[in-house]
Formats: sequence, C-alpha cells, structure tokens
Amino acid sequence: MTQKPVVVTPSERKAPLSVVGIDVTVLISAAESKSQRLTIQAGAEGSGPPPHCHGWDESFYVTRGEVHFSCGGQTIMCGVGSLVYVPGGVVHAFQFGKGGGEMLEITGTGSDSIPFFTALDRELPPGPPDVPKLLQIADRHGVNFRV
Repeated sequence: MTQKPVVVTPSERKAPLSVVGIDVTVLISAAESKSQRLTIQAGAEGSGPPPHCHGWDESFYVTRGEVHFSCGGQTIMCGVGSLVYVPGGVVHAFQFGKGGGEMLEITGTGSDSIPFFTALDRELPPGPPDVPKLLQIADRHGVNFRV
C-alpha cells in the first residue's frame, strides 16, 4: 500500500457507526494508513463500554465534556484536553459524564477496533444489545469483556 496524505474535513466525514449507544466516526482506517486508526467517539451521559481488553494499544483525547476512565485499578474523571493511553492487554472501561462527551480514539498497528465497530453497527439492531451476539462479535475481533 502506498501511503498518501489524507485530509478529512467535517463535511467529508462518513456517517457515524452506531456502537451500542456510542457514535463512532471513522477518520482514518487501515485503508488509509498502515500504522494508525483514528475515530471520534461521542456518547450521551452514562454511555460507554464495560471493562474489557484487547491486544492493541489505544489512546483517547477528550475533546468535549467529561469521560470517566477506569484503567489499571483506578478511575479518574478526564475533562477536555485530557489524554489517556492504554497499553494492549490492560483492562479498561469508560463512561461519558454529565451532559455526554466526545473524544478522539487512536490505535496503532494490529488494531482491529474499526472492523469490530463496523461489525457491531451492522450486526446488532438498535436498542438493548443482544449480549450473546455482542460477545460473539467481540471474540471474533480479539476483544474480551470482563463483566
């Protein structure tokens, strides 16, 4: 794959994926970059994944609101401008705070995050998630929930 510069303006963004109550807008996927995957994740107050882990590193940069992160045995409220780095294999979770929030998510080589989000959007209907189906999709993409 020949790397080319990519510019994504707000008007050119694809429609967000619906990922169990979180809107995930893909900015950079494996089709555009060998080494980085970038998404914008936005959610209402209280939304967010339960504790989970996966083999790839992940970083989050809060751009709007508050996000409560649990990682490495501690929970911390992160406001705008906060950065959270989670090494691969570390159990983590987050929940959007009062009024909801938004953050940039960055993953690197080996990440299966965007295919995972795409599968959730395509295979899970809106509403309360079909947990066995969600766990099956997660397993296919190397995501392990710890609930």
